[in-house]
Amino acid sequence: MLHVPRLVVTVMIAAAPTLPGYAQAHPALTLSAVDAAALPTDESLMLAWAAGDLRAFESLYARHRNRLYSFLLRQLRDAALADEMFQDVWQRVIAARAGWQPEAAFTTWLFRIAHNRLNDHWRSLRHRPATPGDADERVARMSDPRTPETQLSEFEQRRRLQLAMEQLPDDQRTVLQLRLEQELSLEEIAQITGVGRETVKSRLRYAMDKLRAELSP
Repeated sequence: MLHVPRLVVTVMIAAAPTLPGYAQAHPALTLSAVDAAALPTDESLMLAWAAGDLRAFESLYARHRNRLYSFLLRQLRDAALADEMFQDVWQRVIAARAGWQPEAAFTTWLFRIAHNRLNDHWRSLRHRPATPGDADERVARMSDPRTPETQLSEFEQRRRLQLAMEQLPDDQRTVLQLRLEQELSLEEIAQITGVGRETVKSRLRYAMDKLRAELSP
């Protein structure tokens, strides 16, 4: 099972101030006002939280914490650093909630923050860290255990895939992870990475071609 760090945000838990005049102008933007028969969208949860509904944030966080942490851990390959950046990304989400507008899907916005934060990190280091010795074991633990034989087979497959992905250029590895692991659309990936849809498509194609070549018998 993937261990996701607990979010430490005392300010958010203590109080989520309502924007001046917002609750009066938009009384429907609370979780209690959402149709109980329908699952609220990420965007409605974000607006509800901005209006002061803490339960909305709890639901939003529960939906996306595993996906975000998995993405960061795969990129950073360092659990402590992934924990730190995970906290930082959510802090930025919290800081920006008051002015957030549903111009893009919440998932796109969230991963754009993570992508930009990763870019800042790489620029500050000027290089990516070496893969830790237990990287394969960490990847293996992200799947639920089954039989020992199945685990061994899947471990070997993941090991080969992980090693092949390590050989990809950064931009190709990023779009591949967003597409395969996060199941985002080409348009969403384009918004997150700040490049055109065709560029995303081209990077995916090159990445997949390289993986096929590396993984072919």
